Parts: sequence; C-alpha cells; structure tokens
Amino acid sequence: MPPSAFSVLACRNSIRRIALASISHAPQSSMPGGELTCVEENVNASEPASYVPTWYTATMVPASARPPLTYDFDVDVCVVGAGLAGLTTAREIARRGWSVAVLESRRIAWSASGRNDGFVLPGFAAPMDSVVSRVGLEHAKALWALSDMGLKYIRATIAEARLPGVAPIAGWLKASKIDNRDELLDDAQLYAEEFGTEIEVWPTERVRDVLKTNHYFHAVHLPRAFHIHPLNYALGLAELAEAAGARIFEDTPALSIDTEGVRKRIATPSARVRAAHIVLACSIHLGSLVPRIAGTLLPIWSYTMTTAPLGPRLAAAIAYRGAVTDTNLASNHYRIVGNDRLLWSGHTTTWEADPKRFVRRLKADVAAVYPQLADVEVEHAWSGVLGNALHRMPQIGELSGGLWLASGFGGHGINTTAMAGNILAQAIVEGDDAWRLFAPFELVWAGGSIGRAVMQVLYWWLDTRERLAARAARRREQEDVRLAKRAALREGYEETGVEAQLGAVLPREHLPAEPQRGELPADPVASPAIDRRTVDEPLEARTPD
Repeated sequence: MPPSAFSVLACRNSIRRIALASISHAPQSSMPGGELTCVEENVNASEPASYVPTWYTATMVPASARPPLTYDFDVDVCVVGAGLAGLTTAREIARRGWSVAVLESRRIAWSASGRNDGFVLPGFAAPMDSVVSRVGLEHAKALWALSDMGLKYIRATIAEARLPGVAPIAGWLKASKIDNRDELLDDAQLYAEEFGTEIEVWPTERVRDVLKTNHYFHAVHLPRAFHIHPLNYALGLAELAEAAGARIFEDTPALSIDTEGVRKRIATPSARVRAAHIVLACSIHLGSLVPRIAGTLLPIWSYTMTTAPLGPRLAAAIAYRGAVTDTNLASNHYRIVGNDRLLWSGHTTTWEADPKRFVRRLKADVAAVYPQLADVEVEHAWSGVLGNALHRMPQIGELSGGLWLASGFGGHGINTTAMAGNILAQAIVEGDDAWRLFAPFELVWAGGSIGRAVMQVLYWWLDTRERLAARAARRREQEDVRLAKRAALREGYEETGVEAQLGAVLPREHLPAEPQRGELPADPVASPAIDRRTVDEPLEARTPD
C-alpha cells in the first residue's frame, strides 16, 4: 500500500483539488479535556485476536502472544496501538529511560503495519511538489530530511539488531505507463538538486531489459530504497522495545481516556493505566476515541495477492529484484518474494470488500502487464486499510497537554512511522519541537460517508482516464514502430529496388528520364539485350530471323 513520494501526476493533484472543493472542513478547535470513550470496531475482548491469513503470517518468525492487561499501574507514557508508529515510539521512549506501556486491541502489527507491501523509501504519500506549494521549499526540505531519517532508522535497526526474517532487498523502480521522459527528468533534477536524493531516470530500453513488457516506458529508480517483510520487522521491533523496558499488552483495547489532570487515565476491559502522556498511534482504528480526529481520515482499502512458486517463468518475466510501482492512479505495486513468488497489490476502495472478489482483477492486471504470467495460481489474498488525510501528509503533533497523535500515514507508512516515533519520543522526553514542522497540515474533516463516496467516484473516473492514456501511449508507440518499419523498407527499396535491378541490365543512358512537373512520362526504351528494333516498328514489318 505504498503510494510514492514521486507521484506528481496531474490526476492526483486533481483528486486533492476536487476533494477539497467538495468536502467541508471541520472547525479547528483545541482538544477539550474530560473523558473520551472508544470501542474499536469488531473487537471481541472475550476471544483472543488472531492474524488475518496472509503470505506474511504464513512466513512470520515465531512469536508468542503477549497477555492482555489485567492490573492497574502507572507509567510515564502510554501508547495506544502496537503498529509500527506505536512500537517505534515506545522503543525510543524506553531507550531514553522513561517507563512506557503499549496497549494493542488485537495483535502486534495486526492491521496495515503487518499487511502492507513492504516498500521502504523516503518521502510521503503527498507528492513533494504539493508540499513545496503549501509550505515553501526550505520547509519542504526539512520535512524530506525527516522522512529520509525514517528510512535510515529502519535500515540501521535491521542491520544492528540482525532482525530475523526481514530480508531487506535494495531498489525501488517507478515505471511510467506513458512516454513522459522530460517530466521524469525534471522531477529527478528537483529531487537530486533540492532534496539531495540519489535518483536515476532509466530509459525505456533499460526498463524493458529488466521488466519484460511493453507496458512501461521510462522509469525513476531509487537505489537506496528497499523492501522488507513488514510483519517480521514489526515483531522484531516489538522485541527491541521490550528489551529497552517497554511493556506490550495485546488483546487490550482502549475503551476510554480521561484527559483531565496531570495524570491521564486509560480504561481497558480489565484494568486502568495512569500516564503523564498518551500517544494515539492507531490511525484509522481510532474509532470514537477522539471522534474529531477519526473524522479527518479517509479509510482506503487496497488488495494484495501472492502467487504459488513460479520458478523460471517468473525470472523470465521480471529480472529486477527490487520493488516496482507503476504510475497508474491505483498503482500496481509488486515484488518478488520467497525467491520465485510474485506479490502483487492494486485497486482501491473506500469501503471494505472481500479480497477474494479482487483476485480475478489482480490476476487480470498481472496478465495485462505480463502476458507470459497469465493465469498464475494464487495462494494468498488479503486486504488492508490505511488512513489518508485529504492533504496526504501525516498527522503528527500534540492535540492538548500530554495527548499526542501519530496518524494518517496514507500508504507511505514504513519510513514515516519510524520518523513519527522518533519525533514524538524526542518531543515527550527532550522537549524537541520538530513535530511543529507538520503544523501546516491541519486536521481537516474528510467528509464522512459523502467524502468516501466522492473519493471512490473520483478514483474510478481518474483511474479509467489513466488507463485510456496508457493504452493510447502504447498505440502511439506501435504506430511509430510501424512507420519506422515502412520507412526502412522504403529506404531499402530505393537502394536495392527496381531501378537498381534495371540498371544492371540497361546502361544509365537507356533508362527513361524522370519527367518534369506537367510533362507526360517518356515512351519506354526497348532493351538492346532483348530487341534492337525500335518499339515503333510495326509488328507485320518484322521478319523472323
């Protein structure tokens, strides 16, 4: 579920403009004190939570379930949500010597943190040109540096702790379905010169050398990006947080929060936690805990499948081991996992649907891009939901005294959750104010059910428009190839055609002169090798030899 920071397509800007024009904004009031209640959707506290079956759960490292909270206690910081943002926050706070507890209503990385595509790259879900337009270039540079810090943090954590089963593989390729070389070069220049990013623009020939399809033209390549097994990374991060002193409780939903007083209180089904600071790190699963915050996020579902082992068939189609995204609105995201399986993600809905319904569509997408992989066998299919703010930037900051938010990572969450966890830990423990860089990206109401309907219709319309543009680009390329072949044949005809053949029989002086404009062609010249009589001699005047 990883949209790209390098998406500067006009259609995506259109979504933002149309949505902002169509959906009202909520009042920007300060967070009130008092008791707030929450029961997360589909939580049954009487039954232990289990993971949704995915390829990740089928290949996860051994992990014992953490017990639920059953006793009251005090802590410096309580984090709600054991996804990547919550786990990073807890680890970094514990490393600084503060006591911290994490409350998770289901299992560690149960939702988007453990079901995403595993792409790790700098930037945000929002394209950087829109960020620059909103806050200016220097401010945007500071934000970009924070996002890149998140990537470096993950790389260092995996390497230093030698996390098992994470298997980072370098490289991310964003392939274009239209021939927009000049646009990609301009974008690459911006990222290289202004943001200090190592970035390459690959020509069509190089792209097609590793991705054996005519659906792609030029591409942007980030050699420092990488992809991972996100669930195993989250499980390893949880162990690191616990080793630093954090306590994690699974099957422990936060039912209510009382924010009055110096010590805030969080109620769970069996106990209460008292804390000086609370971090809300459950994104789209906030439910009614803080209704005003929950209403600022659009829930977006995407759908993923993994194939059975494909053997040499896969290697013959995809010779690139990094992650791949194309430039469709509902981008196809894919990568090779488990040596010879294809993990493929795509399609977007603003309402949850059965992922089995999308298997046929995902297989059709694979076959459209790679006909040589038509009718692959699918072993796993699942969906994941993410929270997307209308401005598509993370929601990071202090809502009121001691109540903090890390949310809205918009499908670009692996690096930005690491970034958010570090920012909040530094803010809470050390008083650092880097989180204020996100203040211009306000809490904007997402429109509720109407907003979801508007975005779904916009998605369908713009996705259709992009697909038509991609088909038109391929048709233009096919026409260019046809015209080039015709020109080559014409050139060959002129060099070795009829005139050259006649020249081998007749001397040049016996060939008819080219007529001038307005003249009739000259009478044909008889070949002396055939008959030396003139062509005007009557047939009856000829005598046999």
